[in-house]
Amino acid sequence: MYSASPTLAALQEIHSPLPEVIAALRRLTPLQGLTDDEFLWLATHCREYCIPGGTTLFRDGDPAAEMMILVRGEIHVRRSRNLGDALFIGRSGQITGLLPFSRMKTYGGVGYTVADTWTLIYPKELFPEMLEAIPSMANRLVGVLLDRVREVTRIEQQTEKLAALGKLAGNLAHELNNPASAAQRAAAGILGELRVYGNQKFRLGTLCLDDEKLRQVQLWQQSVREAYRQAGGPDAIESSNHEDRINRWLADHGVEETWKISSELAEWGVTPEQLQTLSEIVDTKGLAIVLAQFASSTRAERMTEAMIDSTARIFDLIRAIKDYSYMDQAPIQEIDVRQGLDNTLAMLQLRLQNVQVTREYAEDLPCISAYGSELNQVWTALLENALDAIEDHGEIRIQVALSGDLLLIEVWDNGPGIPPELKDRVFEPFFTTKAPGKGLGLGLDQVTRIVRKHRGYVRLQSTPGATCFQVRLPVDQLQAY
Repeated sequence: MYSASPTLAALQEIHSPLPEVIAALRRLTPLQGLTDDEFLWLATHCREYCIPGGTTLFRDGDPAAEMMILVRGEIHVRRSRNLGDALFIGRSGQITGLLPFSRMKTYGGVGYTVADTWTLIYPKELFPEMLEAIPSMANRLVGVLLDRVREVTRIEQQTEKLAALGKLAGNLAHELNNPASAAQRAAAGILGELRVYGNQKFRLGTLCLDDEKLRQVQLWQQSVREAYRQAGGPDAIESSNHEDRINRWLADHGVEETWKISSELAEWGVTPEQLQTLSEIVDTKGLAIVLAQFASSTRAERMTEAMIDSTARIFDLIRAIKDYSYMDQAPIQEIDVRQGLDNTLAMLQLRLQNVQVTREYAEDLPCISAYGSELNQVWTALLENALDAIEDHGEIRIQVALSGDLLLIEVWDNGPGIPPELKDRVFEPFFTTKAPGKGLGLGLDQVTRIVRKHRGYVRLQSTPGATCFQVRLPVDQLQAY
C-alpha cells in the first residue's frame, strides 16, 4: 500500500505566515498555557511541512531523530512483520516522534500519512534549547511519553492475547475435527446399515421359523456375544485367520457372497464349530439370512459405539474449554491447580502429539482461592514456552507439591536451556529470543504479573537439557484481593 509512496525527504519545506502557525499551536491541547514568547519560539524554530496522504515518513529501523507536532492530519505506524495491525495512530493535536527523555533510537515500524498532514518538526539537536526556552515542556512531554508507552503496551498485550487465542482456537478446531468427522461417518453408516438390517429382518421373516427355532437362533447369537466378551475379542492376526476359515466353511456350505459377512463374523470371534451349531438349526438358505442379519446388526452396533465415543470426546473438549476459561463462573474460585494444568494440556493436545508428558501430582493437595482463568494463562504460557524450547519433540514434566505454606508448581523441559546471560532478562516485557512475528516477549511478563497478583513468585533455573520454571502460590489467599 505504501511501499511505492513518496517520502518525506522528497517534499519541500513550506513557510506559513507566523501568526497562522502560532494560532494553530494555541489550539493544541498539550500546549495549553504556554506564554506568547514560548509559542513564538516553537513557531520560529520548526521545519514546517504539508504532507500529502500516503507519504512514507520513516521505515522500520530508521534512526529516530526528530519530534513532530501534528497540527492537522493523521499518521499511522505499522509493524512491518504484521502489516495488518496498527501499532500507533497519531492524530491532529498530538506530539509524536522522538521526545526528550525517550530512549528510542530507531523507529519500530513504518510510518505514513493517511490524510493530508500539516506538521511541525523539531530535530533532537534543538531539545536542550527548547527545554531551556520552555521549561514546562519537560513535564508536558513526559506526560505524552507515559501515555504513549501505556498505549503501545496495551496494543502489544492485546496482540499477544489475540495470538494466544488464535493458537487456542486452532488447537481446539483440530481436536474437534477428528471426533466430529468420525461421528459424521458413523451416522451416515448407520443410516445405510439400518436399511440393510431392515431388509435382512424382512428376509428372516420369510423363513417362517417356528417359535422353538427362533429361540434357538437367539440363543446362538447370545452365545456368540458372550464368548466374545469373555475372550476380549481376537487380535488382528487371529481375526484374519478366523476370516479365512469362515470363508472356507461358508463356501463349503453353499453360502454366497461370503465377503459381505465374513469380516464381521471374524471380528466377533465366530468359529466354524459355532457355525456348525447354527447350521443344525436352520437350512442353507436360512443360514445365509441369519448370518447376514447378525453381521448387519453388529456393524450397526459398532457404528453406534463409534458415534457415542466421538460425541463423548467432543463433550469432553467442550467441558475442558469451559473449565479452562471458567465460563459462566465467578472470577474468584476455589481452584484445583492440577485440574487447571490438565485442562491446559487438553487445549494444547495438538502440539503434544510427539511430546512425552509426565505428571507428578502430590496427593491431597489443597484448593486455593484464585482467578482460575488467569492462572490457566500462566500454565499456557509456561507450557508453550517449554514446547517452543523442545520444538514440539521431547519431554515435559509437570510437578505439583506442597512446600510449607506454598503450592509449588514446576514445569520442566529437556530443551537446550537458556544461556546464563539471558536468564535475568526472560521476564522483561518485550524481550524475546524468537524470530520476528513469532512472539512479542509478553508471555513471561504476563506470568509474572498474574503470579504477583496472587501474592506468589516465579523462579527460573536452567541448564542444557533441564529447564524449570517454578511457580509458588500461597495456599492462604485471603489477603490477596
